[in-house]
This record gives sequence, structure tokens and C-alpha cells, in this order.
Amino acid sequence: MRRFALALAASSAALSLTACGVVDGIGGSSDAASPRKGDDITVGLLLPDKDTARFEKFDYPLIKKRVADLTNDKGKVLYANADASKAKQSRQFAEMISAEVDVIVVDALDAKAIAPDVQKAKDAGIPVIAYDRLAEGPIDAYVSHDNALVGEVQGRAVVEALGDKARTSKVVMINGSVGDPNTELVKQGALKQLQSSVVIAESYYTKEWSPAVAKANTEKAIKSIGLGNIAAVYTASDGLAGAAIDALKEAGVNKVPPVTGQDANLDAVQRVISGEQYMSVYKSFLLEANNAAEIAVAKVQGRTIEFDALARDRVDSPTQEDIPSMLVPVVALTKDNIKETVIRDDVYTVEDICTPKYEAACQEIGLK
Repeated sequence: MRRFALALAASSAALSLTACGVVDGIGGSSDAASPRKGDDITVGLLLPDKDTARFEKFDYPLIKKRVADLTNDKGKVLYANADASKAKQSRQFAEMISAEVDVIVVDALDAKAIAPDVQKAKDAGIPVIAYDRLAEGPIDAYVSHDNALVGEVQGRAVVEALGDKARTSKVVMINGSVGDPNTELVKQGALKQLQSSVVIAESYYTKEWSPAVAKANTEKAIKSIGLGNIAAVYTASDGLAGAAIDALKEAGVNKVPPVTGQDANLDAVQRVISGEQYMSVYKSFLLEANNAAEIAVAKVQGRTIEFDALARDRVDSPTQEDIPSMLVPVVALTKDNIKETVIRDDVYTVEDICTPKYEAACQEIGLK
């Protein structure tokens, strides 16, 4: 389903994260997309939820800033968040089309459900860039990470954490939302590492990536397997990891077993440092967001050579083949590489991470 030759844009790699307030972009209509627009453009940005901390804290402000940088401060971002509602995202999509934005960047809450909206944008002459999750329908480009690799990194971490006991160890899988196409890619990547190495005792999907659902499913697993028999919990994201850890602690676990995550949320980084969470997957928000902005602006402005250079990868969706794509690499985040990942990239400062509660844990790993 996915064919890619990984290639990063060097210009984006050199950028540094700049602090930016998270406020809604200014709305307003502009001319419909044309092959050659100037700097006075409007980028519609649709993000899926607020439970995933990165979307409001990083993705939106980064894209907003990069669009401004690329357009001499003349371009603007019209922003909307679906609050985990498919119906709301569809309405927001329609509003973007009515506002005649020049391009829409969408992180689809449900890849299949969004397809008719993508088609409507196409009919209106508005290009659509799928962001982070691969939307169905006639999209013009896709910017994300290698999601199968995310799962492989998580699954490998579980196996390594269990060591010689892996083959007889019972592992619970807390996967993402069925409507998210990344969910199955991440899950299959994880299973490559887990299926022949551990006993998968229970496996669940998590509706709309809801931490409350993840916690309830972890509680079901505890009742089914027995608290002392759970050797590790594979969770697909940091939000789910935090919920699973809460369920384990409330059930009275003496020591939290290895728990995986994804997104490098601040609270997850702190849990990794303290030993409550085994690892997370760090996906450079900077590279993903900046590349999405660059691809969107290049598409609108008709800079074909630059667009093709950025979107060198190729990905297939259930409705489309050979989608021009940019796939950004990922890295396992552990307490051993905090400095080389989120701190180096200015995602967080030492002060952000090492609050009084985590000061001793930070000192133990030399983070100060």
C-alpha cells in the first residue's frame, strides 16, 4: 500500500522552533486557488482534536508562522479544530470552501468520512494537503511520518524491555481510533515486533483516541488478565499511555510495567524521566509542520519544481495511488536521549520538564 523513498528537505531541517501564541487565524475570503498566486494567500487548516496536546501547542502555531515567513507576512491561516467530532470537521471543511481559501491542510479525524469533503474542495478548485493522517479522496499531497515505523519502534521497545521473559509475557495492546488510517499502519508495525515475541493477551481500539476509553479498556484488561500478569502495555499514543498508567496505578500496581507512547507530549516526557512510562516516539513537529506549510504554499503559488522536490515520496490510499508525499523520520524517545531530541529541537526547555516534582529524576540523568 505504501511505497516511498525517504527524502527530507534540507531547508526545513535547519529551522528552529519559535514560540508562538495559539490564537485562531483571521478568517475572510480570498480568490479561489489558481496556478499562480502571489503572497496574499489563505491557507485553511483543519486539525482533529484538542486531547492530543501537540496540535494546539505546536502544529497550528508552527504552520501559521511558516506560512507568514514564506509569504512576507502577507499570507494567513484560517484555523479550525474539530474537537473530535466528525460532523464538526465536515462543517468546518465546508466553511473553508465557502470562504474560498486557496488551499486546505487537513488532519482528518476519519479518513473515509472526509472523502466527500475533499471531493467538494477539488470541484471548487481548492487543493487539499492531507496532514499527519492520510485522508481519502482526491488529495494533492500528504505530509506525515512513517507510521508503520512508529509501530515498529514501539513494539521493539516492548520486546527489549521484557528481555528474556518476552516469549512468556502477557502484553495488552491499546491501539488508536479505527477511523484514523494511521492506526492500522502503527498497529501492523508494532505486530511485526510483537506477534512472534510476546503473548498478546488483550487488544483494543480506542474510539476517537479518547483517554477515557483507553482507561476503561485497560481496566477491562486488568479484570480479564489479572494486574500481576500484565508484563507490558503497548499504547499507541502518549494520551492513551497516561490513561493506561492511571488505570494501573488505581488498581494498585506496585511498579508500572513498561508502557509505550507516541508524540512526546510534555507530561509523557516527564513520565519517561520518572520511569512511569517506558518510552515515547518523537516525531519532529517542526519538520512535519514546516514541510506541510511549504508544500501548501508551493502548490498554491504554482512552484512545481519546489513542490516536487518536497513531495518525493509516494503513498497509496484506498482511493488513490502514487500520492506525492513527504514522510518524516521518527526516533524512540527514552530518558537517555531527552537532550538530543525535544530539548535540542527547542520543543521544551529543561525548565519546562524539570518542575519540582521531577527535579530529582532530572538530576539522576544529568538533565539540569
